[in-house]
This record gives sequence, C-alpha cells and structure tokens, in this order.
Amino acid sequence: MKAHIVLLPGDGIGPEIVSEAVRVMQWVATTYGHEFSFSTQLIGGCSIDKCGTALAPEALIECKKSDAVLLGAVGGPKWDDPAAKVRPEQGLLALRKELGLFANLRPVKAHASLIDSSPLKRDRVEGVDLLVVRELTGGLYFGKPQMRETKEGSTRAVDTMEYHDYEIQRVVELAFTLARGRRKRLTSVDKANVLESSRLWRETARTVAKSFPDVALEHMLVDTAAMRLITAAKHFDVVVTENMFGDILTDEASVLTGSIGLLPSASLGINGPGVFEPIHGSAPDIAGKGIANPLGTILSTALLLRYSLKLESEAKSIECAVDAALQNGARTRDLGGTLNTNDMTDDVIRRLKKI
Repeated sequence: MKAHIVLLPGDGIGPEIVSEAVRVMQWVATTYGHEFSFSTQLIGGCSIDKCGTALAPEALIECKKSDAVLLGAVGGPKWDDPAAKVRPEQGLLALRKELGLFANLRPVKAHASLIDSSPLKRDRVEGVDLLVVRELTGGLYFGKPQMRETKEGSTRAVDTMEYHDYEIQRVVELAFTLARGRRKRLTSVDKANVLESSRLWRETARTVAKSFPDVALEHMLVDTAAMRLITAAKHFDVVVTENMFGDILTDEASVLTGSIGLLPSASLGINGPGVFEPIHGSAPDIAGKGIANPLGTILSTALLLRYSLKLESEAKSIECAVDAALQNGARTRDLGGTLNTNDMTDDVIRRLKKI
C-alpha cells in the first residue's frame, strides 16, 4: 500500500513525540511492504508565530489531500492570553470543521502491568476497557452566537450549545456500530433533565436504537457518568456523548490508565482523511528534555493504520508491542520509570520485531 501522511507536530513536546511515532510507522512500512510518505505542516502556536494564523490555508490544503493526519499537540504559555484574537486551539477547531471530523474515538484500557500506577484502587481499575465516542463538530465549541458585549458597565459573554438531529444521528449510529463489534452495550450521556439540546440528543438516540436491536442502550446524565467513571468504570463498554461532555469525561477517564500519556484518539469523518493524536497537551514544562511519553502518539498511529489505511494486522502489532513493552517494565518518567522518549520507542520497536 502507498499512503501519504501529513504530520502536524505543533507545539511543546509535539515534535518529539511525532518523530518517535514516525519511526514506528517507518518500521511497519518496511516490514509489511508498504510505502508511507510524510510531509510536515504547522499548526497551533508555531503557526501563529510564522503565519499569523493557527492553521494556514496551505496546511489545510495539504491535510485534505492526504490519506491521514498525525497531530502532536498545540498551545503553551506564550499563547495563553485568553483575550488574544488568534489562539492555538483555533487550529484544531478549524481542522475538525474543514475535514468534517464529526466523531472522536478515545479508547481507555487499563494495562495489566500498570494497574498500580492508577491513583484508584486496583479493584476499580482492573479489567477496564471502554471506548468514548465524542461528537466533535457541534455543541458549545461551534454554536452561534458566540460573543462578548459590554452594556451599562456590565460585560456579558454568550456561548451557544446547538445541535441538529442529523449531527446527533450520525455519531450515535457510529457508536452503535462500534458497540456491535465489542460487548454490545452503549451508554448515551446527556443532561436531558436541564438542556433542550440533550433532550433532542436522547430522543434521537432512542430512534437510532431501533436499527440496532442487538445492542443494549442506556441513558445516563453526565454528572452520574462522571461519578461512575471513577466508582464503576468496568460498567461501561461504549460511551457516546456531545462535544464538551466528551472532552471533560475522557480527561477524567485518563486517570484509570495511570497516565494521560498512554491515551490515543482518532477523529473521523464521512469521507477524507482522519486525524490521529494523543489526548494529552503540549506539556511545555518538559518540552525539549527528551523525557515525554511517546506511547499515546504511537498508539494513535495504530488507530491511523486501522481506521484510515484499513491495515488491521499492522495496527494490532503496534498495540501488542506497546503492551509487551509495558509488561516487561519499560517506563518513562510519568509512569515512574527512567526511560527517555527515544529509549521507550526503541523498546516498542524491539517488541515489534519479536512479534
């Protein structure tokens, strides 16, 4: 297979972890007889500095022409002014909107060898294996009006949570399809006791459920879901929810694995390339020190191979190699170990060779 992958390393530790993930993909390409080409574009703060915008038009064009996009992280103290007209996160929002990436998949799996790295008790973590499907192009982040105004000495800010039924339908249908291939349980998270948009969400989920009679659907309020992720995470199989709720719940779920540095994600649309990235931030405090955990990004390449390039065997080999590396004690500092970023990747590649 021939595939072109656009790299958006971004800010902070982004360039370090993306370069390690490329090493893994190059090994896979050579070993399995594929031809992967790569090109690098700017996003986030580094793009603001050079181009005046968080995602330049030429970068977006390159992404649209690609087979997949691998993203690092964006942001940092240099661009943290909330009053700034141009912010790094605008690049992410523009990328999602322009590529039509309506669904963000975030798997959360507790690695057996890292159970004790979680701040939660072993019995709360052991056996956790869930998938969060987050709607990505609607809700508060994109609703209109979005504004701030000052009248009579008082400042008012407005954000709008807005959803159309078709936006809800397509992401819920995807979640049902994914649940059908797992343990056939889907939890739809909303705030239907308060929000009109959530009532539409729940009604639409019930309608979609009629086409998936083999999948059990439950509805759960977001505050209850936040509590149960900590107290009874093993209850969940696939979770589907709107944009902001999904953003918050998946960061909460990261504590189950012991480190946010382990969690990958895939952002998918109807057509065109997907965007794959670790869910952690740019970690500017450790940028350039060579100690960042690359596993979230490496596991994101497994999702890239699975969902964009349809290379399931290659994706599984990466996931098995990461599991084997962790099982044999390979640890970066966030996991209580001493390996640097490069050494951690070396260990994964050694496991790949054995697989």
